[in-house]
Amino acid sequence: MSGQARWKAVRAKVAAMEAQGARARGVLPFGDPRIDKALPGGGLPLGRCHEEVGEGLEIETAAAVAAFVAAVASPLAARGTVVWVMRRDDLYAPGLRSLGFACESLIQVCVRDEVQALAALEDALAARGVAAAIGETEAIDLTAGRRLQLACEKNGATGFLIRRRPFGGRPRNAASAAMATRWRIASTPSEPQPGEMGLGPPRWRVKLERCLGGRTGAWIMEKTDGAHPLRVVADLGDRQLETAQFLRLAG
Repeated sequence: MSGQARWKAVRAKVAAMEAQGARARGVLPFGDPRIDKALPGGGLPLGRCHEEVGEGLEIETAAAVAAFVAAVASPLAARGTVVWVMRRDDLYAPGLRSLGFACESLIQVCVRDEVQALAALEDALAARGVAAAIGETEAIDLTAGRRLQLACEKNGATGFLIRRRPFGGRPRNAASAAMATRWRIASTPSEPQPGEMGLGPPRWRVKLERCLGGRTGAWIMEKTDGAHPLRVVADLGDRQLETAQFLRLAG
């Protein structure tokens, strides 16, 4: 067997182990095979840490990223307590409720600096009764990421790390290999439902940039009121192709 063939075999074995681990801990499916098939076990692995990153001004405000995470975590808020750790006290609870998030399950923790943010997030993930903990952090290195993952494994809580620099400045690009997935989120124009006027449900341009035991992908996703909080509107590449064709025809 060649070196390349051995490497492929090792990668396949690791992927199978990751998928088996995800099934053992449980997953949170999106309800669409286009995205669930990219994730180990058929959904977002529970009991693991996931990293979400914005673009441009989102590095400071994190509005679109926070809304997306709230929508994803809304089923977990129905199961138990969700702790949200932040350095800037600007979380808007009515906005979370409009995304289907059960605010009565939410505990907000405002901290002074990055060190306190990571410590509070680790404590929250290790606490009994916490279904998920969401932390707004500037960067996460491998050591901190492993500590958070160990905290998740203690009682099965799921971690969401929103990369945010809340008071401006140049963002740090550090990312942790300990994260199960890494997502890049941006808002995108909504569309009203057929027969309706005005704005439609919130939409996001979502890129799954890294996924242990799975594969990457890119989609446009929309908030729904159905069995799953989000649905895939289109593969991101398909929508970009449709837009290009429309502009070419319009010209």
